[in-house]
Amino acid sequence: MAIPVEEAIAALSTFSLEDEQPDVQGLAVLLSSERYATNSPIEYSDVAAYRLSLGEDTKAINQLNTLIQEGKEMASLLYTYRSCVKALPQLPDSMKHSQADLYLETYQVLDLEMSRLREIQRWQASAASKLAADMQRFSRPERLVNGPTITHFWSMLKLLDVLLQLDHLKNAKASIPNDFSWYKRTFTQVSSQWQDTETMREELDDLQIFLSTRWAILLNLHAEMFRTNTVEDILQVLIVFCVESLELDFALLYPERHTLLRVLPVLVVLATSSEKESESLYKRVKINRLLSIFKNDPVIPAFPDLHLSPAAILKELSSYFQNFSSQTRLLSLPAPHEIPPRELQDYQRHYLILNHMGTIRAEHDDFSIRFASAMNQMITLKSSDSADNDWSRDIKGNMYDIVVEGFQLLSRWTGRIWEQCAWKFSRPCKEPPISDSQQNTTTFFDYEKVVRWNYTAEERRALLELIGYIKSIGLMMQHCDTLVSEALWETIHMEVQDFVQDKLDTMLRTTFRKKKDLSRILSDMRTLSADWMANTSKADPEQHSLHQETEEMRQNTFYPRPVAPTAAQVDLCFDLLAQKLNEIIFTYYKSCAASTLLDSSFTYACDDGEKYFVKPLRFDAIFKLRRVMVLGRTIDLRSLITQRMNKIFRENIDFLLERFENGDLCGVVELQQLLDILELTHQSISRFLELDSYSLMLSEMQENLSLVSYSSRISSQIWSEMQTDFLPNFILCNTTQRFVRSIKGTHHSSQRSSASTGKPYFYCGSHDLTMAYQGLAGLYRDFFGVPHMFAVVKLLGSRSLPAIIRALLDHISSKITGMVPKITALQEALPKSIGLLSFDGGIAGCQKIIHEILTWEAKSEVKTEVLHDLKEIGSALYWMSILDIVLRQIDTTQFMQSAPWLGLVPGNDGQVKHAYSDSTPFTTLLSAATNAVTASPACPNPSTFLVMSKQAEAASLLYKSNLNSGSVLEYALAFTSAALDRHYSKWSATPRTGFIDITTSKDFYRIFSGLQYSYLEESINNPSKKQEMLGDSVAWAGCTIMYLLGQQQHFELFDFSYQFLNVAEVESATVSHYQSSERTKSPNFLQGYEGILEAMRKARRLNNHVFSMLRARCPLEDKVACAIKPSGAPLHRMKFMNTVSAFETLPQRAT
Repeated sequence: MAIPVEEAIAALSTFSLEDEQPDVQGLAVLLSSERYATNSPIEYSDVAAYRLSLGEDTKAINQLNTLIQEGKEMASLLYTYRSCVKALPQLPDSMKHSQADLYLETYQVLDLEMSRLREIQRWQASAASKLAADMQRFSRPERLVNGPTITHFWSMLKLLDVLLQLDHLKNAKASIPNDFSWYKRTFTQVSSQWQDTETMREELDDLQIFLSTRWAILLNLHAEMFRTNTVEDILQVLIVFCVESLELDFALLYPERHTLLRVLPVLVVLATSSEKESESLYKRVKINRLLSIFKNDPVIPAFPDLHLSPAAILKELSSYFQNFSSQTRLLSLPAPHEIPPRELQDYQRHYLILNHMGTIRAEHDDFSIRFASAMNQMITLKSSDSADNDWSRDIKGNMYDIVVEGFQLLSRWTGRIWEQCAWKFSRPCKEPPISDSQQNTTTFFDYEKVVRWNYTAEERRALLELIGYIKSIGLMMQHCDTLVSEALWETIHMEVQDFVQDKLDTMLRTTFRKKKDLSRILSDMRTLSADWMANTSKADPEQHSLHQETEEMRQNTFYPRPVAPTAAQVDLCFDLLAQKLNEIIFTYYKSCAASTLLDSSFTYACDDGEKYFVKPLRFDAIFKLRRVMVLGRTIDLRSLITQRMNKIFRENIDFLLERFENGDLCGVVELQQLLDILELTHQSISRFLELDSYSLMLSEMQENLSLVSYSSRISSQIWSEMQTDFLPNFILCNTTQRFVRSIKGTHHSSQRSSASTGKPYFYCGSHDLTMAYQGLAGLYRDFFGVPHMFAVVKLLGSRSLPAIIRALLDHISSKITGMVPKITALQEALPKSIGLLSFDGGIAGCQKIIHEILTWEAKSEVKTEVLHDLKEIGSALYWMSILDIVLRQIDTTQFMQSAPWLGLVPGNDGQVKHAYSDSTPFTTLLSAATNAVTASPACPNPSTFLVMSKQAEAASLLYKSNLNSGSVLEYALAFTSAALDRHYSKWSATPRTGFIDITTSKDFYRIFSGLQYSYLEESINNPSKKQEMLGDSVAWAGCTIMYLLGQQQHFELFDFSYQFLNVAEVESATVSHYQSSERTKSPNFLQGYEGILEAMRKARRLNNHVFSMLRARCPLEDKVACAIKPSGAPLHRMKFMNTVSAFETLPQRAT
């Protein structure tokens, strides 16, 4: 009977497939392009429009498929479930008064997990009821005519398989009962103050029974099945279907075969458990057939690390189903661990891939050759103009057979991998091999016994080879998708038409009179499938009017063109279009971000500042394109843009890191600027596209994804540059707080490769903005100072910065250790006793005495190496001082932001005081809001606000603890002091009399005094030495070492330069007193010494400044408090002395 058109249209209009995609695409040439869809987007929801006899069956299939999808999600939830109890904190005895709060917090955490388990309990009851009702509907013989269909069979079996896997996972997870017992215990504690808890207690009891009962889901399914009608007949039909499908290898893919193997033992138990006709099953299916199937596959994969055994399932379920316990032949099947040794070798040969590699290689080579031959025939067919339909149909049919064979081959090989894994998991190795390096560590985890030690080298090699074959065949088939898809659809269509138009016609004539119901089903099949029934013959010439191009069509980017290019040409053109589109979008948003971050004062100061502003563009319509038709294929343009945009961001980050790796440390400011622009670009595009997390991409490109790794490409490059270039080749200017590159490089010169030129949009988007930022970055390219340290702190963060600090401190320690033999060599060259310089000979006599003392001409190389070592130590210490300044400024900023919320106010004595004794304004505000909300009867869930109030208290404690953070410089000084303590006896001799020994020559201050005098004298007498100036780092290192060794006063009393200045001052005063008024006519007695005296004065002012800084940050009387614990942690001072500011002691200009 014909269906009225109006009713059909009304039924089809009940569902909608529209979305927000803008209509910017014209009609494609193929109007019925939806025939290319591999998955129906409507899932049979249009069945109401056809009034078919199988409509009821189709609705049931839809319901079962929905339950299957939900069940798979719950199985994933159970599979990934991990114990929550192990992560719970244990309260110390001092906090036992907070036990009630701990119970409440624990209950709230576990309640979320238990709610998911309750959801699984409710879902399995609903699914079991639906499956049982579906089976009971087909339990009568007359109902078998109208169903179930093969599709319905598979839906029933897949839902039963999901229920079985849920039951198996519930039984295997020991952490679930543990967590539930804790949950019930905490519920008992926290519910004592609640009202109306009876319903909750009943739910808890039901959930406890569900979790503690093994195979509770299957037992519930059995009860639902046999509640009203018996379902033996449909169970037997399903068993016959499973057995025949396994014996005749009907399953196309390996998951379908494993599904049949998993559900078959459960079906046998359910069918045998009936009170009547329990033996009728074995009349339809001989028991030997079942035994053969179970013996051939004793282990069945369920999850990657979980497996099922038919024998174990039968034995365990026999204790719950008494009627089945009499089936001794089935129950005598051995479990995997019970297999006799004589049969074990056969199973090893069956499951291990190594034993099948010869056949697999032959299958791979044979299929590759035949597939390539079929592809050549398809290419020849595409290029020929022949109209031989039989030849064309044979080629396309052969291609269809080859593709199906390829899918079966891939499925069979993948199934072998899964089955080998299941076999290995069922039989772990008993004694792993122990190597020589593992003699002391003989404890192995169970997972190692089934994976790491359970595979021989040959088995691993065979596994990798098979995976390579799978990828090879899969990629080969994927690459030719566009070429063969048309042939595959045409072949399927022709075979369907042959069946419904020829073979179905004969069947209709034989069933028309005697089997009316079956005849109606066949007629419905022809109504749905036959071409003439739907009047879908080839398109008439009117449809070609779609190709008539107008000016309006030319303006549409995605309108199909009238030319007929090849699929490869279209793929290439569309790929170039997508690439260019991504570049335009990325460049626009990159330019917007760079313009936003550009200093506004810079743009206003420029005469042509307008060029740094970006004209607004709109890409909203393009971002919404989800269906673009290209040669009949539907392409999700939004997804494609998102995928390529993620790739561009990763390439951009990699380019910036590579650019920084090819430059020196001064380029860190430019790197930070460009990464800031890139991050703002990511934020702008993320408003429209679902991009990957920027922090995740940055960590990925920095190779810093591991939770236990504190290194990254940036941190590695910074430390490498500091070792090879910064510390050896940069000199310090103490007054400007900057490091600059020395005119003549010292020991090391880092070898750099030329930086690759990246794409223009990898910089700042537009050319003008790129030039502007490069100009700004050029201001910081010739020195290293505070701005660079801010960039370092921001780029490294709190994760990688401690590693740099530790490496730098270890470098200082190694340099000190390396200087010990060099200092010893210089000590040996000095006289055993050195007295005070005499004033009698004047400055000329003092200079002669110093030259006689410092006989280091033979030790010139050692002296130079010591100076360079001191320079690197001083540079490292001053680098730490700059870092300390930056970190303190950041901490101060954070303190100013958090202080009002923490209730911190300044006191009269300059110390910080707490305005609130018990709480903070932040916690008080949230507590008041929580109390107001929870007191309202309209509040749906007060626990959320209680958790928020607790989190506020935790945040307040966290921020308060950060207020007393230590100083990096003090830690560095404490570390250096500990490193010097190991060499104290060599660098600081203990006086024998207990008084200061003014004649000793072995202390470090004597060595540094001589080095300082020699360096100052050489720099004055030999102007060419100025090119090799070491900067102020030497003074920082020498003064720090002397200060930490307690030799500051010795140095200030006995330093050669200081004594030289004292002699010069005394001589100048004496001459001024005795010389007559005719002195102006006498030659100046200081002539020739002005330069060295001025250099000595500058050195003394610098030394005084360094000692002042050290006294302010590390007073000697408090040295114990600055020491380092044996564990490596510093002992910070909690209260600092009020010392003179270091900036008041900066070197002043000579008057």
